[in-house]
Amino acid sequence: MSMNGARYLRWIAGAGAVFFAFGVQAADMMPLDQAPAAQESVAAQSPWQIRVRALGVITNDKGSINGIPGSDLSYSDTVVPEFDISYFFTENIAAELILGTTFAHIKEDGAVGVPVGKTWLLPPTVTLQYHFTDFGNFKPYVGAGVNYSLFYGESEKPGFHNLDIDNHFGVALQAGFDYMIDQHWGVNLDVKKIFLKTNWSADLDGVGHLTGKAKLDPWLIGAGVTYRF
Repeated sequence: MSMNGARYLRWIAGAGAVFFAFGVQAADMMPLDQAPAAQESVAAQSPWQIRVRALGVITNDKGSINGIPGSDLSYSDTVVPEFDISYFFTENIAAELILGTTFAHIKEDGAVGVPVGKTWLLPPTVTLQYHFTDFGNFKPYVGAGVNYSLFYGESEKPGFHNLDIDNHFGVALQAGFDYMIDQHWGVNLDVKKIFLKTNWSADLDGVGHLTGKAKLDPWLIGAGVTYRF
């Protein structure tokens, strides 16, 4: 662990200790007739939340082949199922992990003008979120985090061989809201922007080994159901 990471952990632990001590003091000062109700309310609010969403993956459609002027790549958009898990550290602060997989058809739209192939993509993304709690059942949030995109199952169109796309980290920004129907169930709308650039390579008959850059920068637009334990 880096020194900065250790420093942040110590800060979080110290802040947690302060809030815990404050909570104990507040509980001691609370009138006895109010304490059971407060304890029941806290116990009923689990820190865990899950969502199931339909997710639209809309790519940026940019890329190039090294050494070929005017080359350009495009990637197909998809709609896939997505699952996420959230943990609330406090009423306002939560971490979210999204899990799902998608695919993209790759085509060269510029100088070569041919389909290249297809790849599958597993993009686990972790964000740290701030949830606003002043709007009743309407609960908007914003977040930022990191994405690690794993490309697998590449397949080539005729003439291409050995298509390979590098796994890569990206930055993720997020905004969305839950509308809670009751204590546990709600509906969700979520938008993420992932800034993702990576390298790719392939062999093309009659040309040889090709390398290039792929700039996907996808929008992830999801809608689904929320369940708070």
